Amino acid sequence: MIDLAKVRRDTSACERVLHFNNAGAALMPDAVVARQVAHIRREGEIGGYEAAAGAAEEIDGVYRSVAGLLNAAPGEIALMENATLAWNAAFFSFDFQPGDRLLTGEAEYASNYLNYLKLARTKGLVVEAIPSTPEGELSIPDLEAACAKPGAKLIAVTHVPTNGGLVNPAEEIGRVARAHGIPFLLDACQSAGQIDLDVEKLGCDLLSATGRKYLRGPRGSGFLYVRRGFLDRVEPPALDLRAAKWVAADRYELRPDAKRFENWEYNYAAVLGLGTAVDYARDIGLPAIEARVAELAADLRERLAKIPGVTVQDIGRRRCGLCVFEVAGQTAEHVKSSLRRQAINTSVTDPNSTLLDATKRALPDLVRASVHYYNSDEELDRFAAAVKAIAAS
Repeated sequence: MIDLAKVRRDTSACERVLHFNNAGAALMPDAVVARQVAHIRREGEIGGYEAAAGAAEEIDGVYRSVAGLLNAAPGEIALMENATLAWNAAFFSFDFQPGDRLLTGEAEYASNYLNYLKLARTKGLVVEAIPSTPEGELSIPDLEAACAKPGAKLIAVTHVPTNGGLVNPAEEIGRVARAHGIPFLLDACQSAGQIDLDVEKLGCDLLSATGRKYLRGPRGSGFLYVRRGFLDRVEPPALDLRAAKWVAADRYELRPDAKRFENWEYNYAAVLGLGTAVDYARDIGLPAIEARVAELAADLRERLAKIPGVTVQDIGRRRCGLCVFEVAGQTAEHVKSSLRRQAINTSVTDPNSTLLDATKRALPDLVRASVHYYNSDEELDRFAAAVKAIAAS
């Protein structure tokens, strides 16, 4: 069980806002904010390099914390400035050749798909979007059939797409990937922190995530997991003195661990904030967080579905903390702005962010309400009442 009163006390912002924008950037625990501020002050007192050296043991502990979150080894973790950089470092580490096949899903996020299209144009990569089931998730039988054909270079899938509450069947995808010997890159940007992730069960070779969403860490933080046995099969798209050592005039040696994907320069305050956030989540327990988030989201969907003029557009047999909906006669931006004036935070997801899925389902801009474990039943009631008033206006 989660001590709701305690976690809300630990998050002073809960007194000021009703925050249903956790899939954008969650409210940080006060301890996360304090750790960052303390390090920035220390940098001002003695210098940036010196402050990092003084926190070296704690910084090293962040690798252990993130590894523990994923059931990985610290040497399989690279700390990155954000999830986009982590995902790009993983994706562009593959030496794609003309005719190589990239297998993905219809609900894939736009930032990822743009890079698929870039390499389709520049490298001759063949991009194949595996059809979704009637329920909305990636079809495992269709993935099996695609993997049976020659030339599949990579399976790259978003675990929790930006719209629809869907949780793609990552463990089943991993099982198929391993059975066919095809590398598997999982974008866990919106699942890390709300779903209990175990890379051994997921069967992924690479996984990217951010700190700012459900992990409740700072913006400008993220990480990349690279399976130890897979490290020597990929080389980072760019190198610096942290990633490799210049050992001869014509030769360099890569680091033996996942830090080969890192850069020398860091916002160490954000790194320490990320470590504090991960430790906070692990202290509560990811299974408890996952259950609480799923329960709150299901309750929210039920409340919204009862409001005349409101249509919930969530899909998937398994759903998470994201809930998207539309209000008849109102634009999503208007609904978001009306709620914001009442100190209620949501976001808007537009069709371009998941173009294939949105086009298939003929979706307009949607309001996205994403809950977290620190939200309360009273906040669900207040939110539903506010949406009902907007729908009736």
